This record gives sequence, structure tokens and C-alpha cells, in this order.
Amino acid sequence: MRPVSAFVAVLLLLAPPLFAADSLADARRLYNLGQYEAAARAARQAAAVASTAHAARVVLGRIQLERFRQTASPEDLADARAALGTVDPAALDPRERVELAVGLGEALFLEERFGAASEVFDQVIDRTAVLGPSAHDRALDWWATALDRDAQARPPAERYAVYVRIGQRMNEEAAKDPGSSAARYWIVAAARNAGDLDRAWSGAIAAWILAPLGHDRGATLRADLERLVVQAIIPERAARLSPRDHAQAASALLKEWEAFKRNWGG
Repeated sequence: MRPVSAFVAVLLLLAPPLFAADSLADARRLYNLGQYEAAARAARQAAAVASTAHAARVVLGRIQLERFRQTASPEDLADARAALGTVDPAALDPRERVELAVGLGEALFLEERFGAASEVFDQVIDRTAVLGPSAHDRALDWWATALDRDAQARPPAERYAVYVRIGQRMNEEAAKDPGSSAARYWIVAAARNAGDLDRAWSGAIAAWILAPLGHDRGATLRADLERLVVQAIIPERAARLSPRDHAQAASALLKEWEAFKRNWGG
């Protein structure tokens, strides 16, 4: 009986860590699925076990940031800060440290500290590849959006260099991953904001064609491109092409855009 008793004892000793690891994995999976309530419950279970407590707080903090994006409740943002702020980076593995850095950048962004957020994302963006293509794409979008928001608060003369920087980085990313939706969108948006409307127009057409290479088959990218082209690029390009009759020029450009999409099944 002694070996059986010993085996049972080992199982009992292993059960809490194994359960915690399963809870942590469930929390991450549910977070990625957007099921934040269930993800938070799993993360709290993992946070109650010492071996997974700090990694679980990273996940919990990011869940609460997503809640804040949905609710705009200051309590959700405060809870996210509290969770992320109590994490000991020394207790994390390299992948989890990247997750923590991304969460801290998101928190700064949601506090509207856009310049600081862009600095955090800039320092971690290359390492987000370990989190997978979709997570890397989201980090790229956070970085570019943070720079864009920061640039909008600056004098117009200072903005051009920011958008050149975004465009250069996104061209590099698109060369590495033609399916990067963030790169494709921001190539177009950066060109438009830098005043290069011809490049923005051509880039939008190219991005539309390449959109199905993306991780969601391009549905989100095409919707974002549609808004950018119709609401910004066409009116601005029309005003430049025909200052005296930009309404007619805009109508012609819109017809060209719609014909292009029909030809390509859009």
C-alpha cells in the first residue's frame, strides 16, 4: 500500500500547479476569443496559485483594459493598472514579459499618454512576434495609432516626420509579412497624413487587392480602407486635382473606386 499512498500524495501535490496552469491557458484562450468575463474568472483562479500568480495578473490586467475599452469605466482602468502594477517581471518567462510590456503600453494609451505609449510599443514591437502574427499585427497598430494621436497634438510642421517614420516601418513590415493588415492600412494612412495623396490612393488599391492575405481574410482591413478612402482620400485628392470643382472630381474618383472594387469582387 505504501507505493499507492505515495503516488496519491504526489498527485495531490501536483494538482494545484497543474490546475493553475490549465486556468492560465484557459484565460489566455478566452481572452483571445474576446470572452472577457470567462477569461477573468480563469485568470483569477490562476492568480490564486503562487506558481502562476504573476503571469495571471498580466492576463487579468489586459482583460480589464479590454473591458475599459468597452465600458469607459474608470474603475476598469484602475483595476487594470492595479493588476499590471503588482506583477514581478522576474517571475515571468520571456514571452510573458513581452505580454506585460504590451499591456503597459496599452494602459498608457488608454490614459491618453500617447507619446509614452508609443515609446513602450517601439521598444517591444520586434519581440511581439513571439506572441504570434495576430498579436504582432495588433502591437503594430497600437504603436502607429499612438504615434498618430501624439502627432495630432503637435504643430503641423512637426507631423510630417512622424508619418514618414510610420510609413517606413510599415513598408518594412509589409515586406516581411504581406498579410499584415496593420502594415497595409498604415502605409495608406501615413501617406495621406504626410500629404502624399497619390501614394495614398495607389496604396489603398494595392492594400485592397492584398487584403485577403490577412489573418481574417481582409474583412476588417477592407472596411477600414473604405472609410479612409471615401471620407478622407477622395475629398482631399479631389480638392487638389480640381480646386474649382472638387465636387465633380470627387464624384469621378468615387466612381473609379467603386468600379475598381466591382472588378475585383469587392
